[in-house]
Amino acid sequence: MDWNIILAICGDALFAAVAAIGFGAVSHPARRAFKWIALLGALGHALRFVLMNNGVDIASSSFIAAFAIGMGSVWPSARERIPMTCLYIPALLPMIPGIYAYKSVLSLIRFMQSLSDAGSGVSCMNDFLLNVTVTFSVVFLLAVGATIPLFLFRRKAFSMTRARR
Repeated sequence: MDWNIILAICGDALFAAVAAIGFGAVSHPARRAFKWIALLGALGHALRFVLMNNGVDIASSSFIAAFAIGMGSVWPSARERIPMTCLYIPALLPMIPGIYAYKSVLSLIRFMQSLSDAGSGVSCMNDFLLNVTVTFSVVFLLAVGATIPLFLFRRKAFSMTRARR
């Protein structure tokens, strides 16, 4: 295996872990949750990175990575008595396709500026629709992929934070 690929995967995972910790800090979870948030964010983002670099589209790889993050949050949340959502939501946030959302807004602004030129307006609207579609489909599949384990382990998910009897 090429060392450049391994370094790229590790770098991607490291930056995703830092971002996940930052997103997690906003919601003030228990201090013991941060290591799991970082681990889930790193593993999920690295998985998506590997899938995308091996020919899988961004929406499908985001779904698979989100499902892996959701499944990976089941055991630590039960072990640490932390709700699953406190672990998987901050881990998912680094995978929001910000560049596509930015390009959507930029295309819409360019469309509004080119109302007098029909050819340019059509091009801007095509760019807008493409980027909006990618943004919404990835965000939707992130949400679906991460919540499937919540429904698969419904009884366990809702009893994790309760005291043992």
